[in-house]
Amino acid sequence: MADWNAGQYLKFEDERTRPAIDLIRRIPLEEIRSAVDIGCGPGNSTELIANRYPDARVLGLDTSPDMLAKARARLPGVSFQEADIAAWEPDERYDLIFANAVLQWLPDHPRLLARLASFLTPGGCLGVQMPNNLQEPSHTLMRKMVQEGPWAEKLETASVSREKIGSFEDYYSWLLQAGCSVDIWQTTYVHLLADAAAIVEWLKGTGLRPYLDPLSPEEQTAYLDRYHAEIAMAYPGQADGKVLLRFPRLFFVAQRQ
Repeated sequence: MADWNAGQYLKFEDERTRPAIDLIRRIPLEEIRSAVDIGCGPGNSTELIANRYPDARVLGLDTSPDMLAKARARLPGVSFQEADIAAWEPDERYDLIFANAVLQWLPDHPRLLARLASFLTPGGCLGVQMPNNLQEPSHTLMRKMVQEGPWAEKLETASVSREKIGSFEDYYSWLLQAGCSVDIWQTTYVHLLADAAAIVEWLKGTGLRPYLDPLSPEEQTAYLDRYHAEIAMAYPGQADGKVLLRFPRLFFVAQRQ
């Protein structure tokens, strides 16, 4: 995919940060020496870590130069590096590895989680949040649009760019095998947005990217016009004209034994 657009992502910063707030509140560590925020984006989740653990060394990692530029401007006292988490091999072990809305873009979760757990200090925690919304209308309609336009060939692999999220039992088993105790839960957020166009704007910063990046500007416009019409039907306006976007997210905190 093309580089992430930090400005597009930050249009809904408050809504995107809520899950990270809920996740960090469940981290059972009172004090830590080191933390890494993998897939740190523009630094909104990294800021939560730095605020909770002001004495810790905090590192943010991301593949996007635009996201990292925003993060560095936001948190000049924190170190940020460009890195691909799929190939990341740290030189040290961390008390906290924080992964807010990033692991869904990486494959082979059993192997990935075992790797990440191995990078923890004894007693350290891996805190993860992932969108679990592939069966919501917002995402089923993305896949529907692939078959209803002239772009089917260009988009034949778009739907597999995100890893399918496993069950509670899957993640519990994988993390148990990695030598961790596990706290796992799911929360469905209900975001109040202005209208159907706002849902499309939200998703242009994340879920729609694999569908839009391969298309020409003209094709992107045509795809988005069709998608917006479908979204308007799937998310009808409420009495005040606003729409409710359901957004399930899977969480877990794994503590290395």
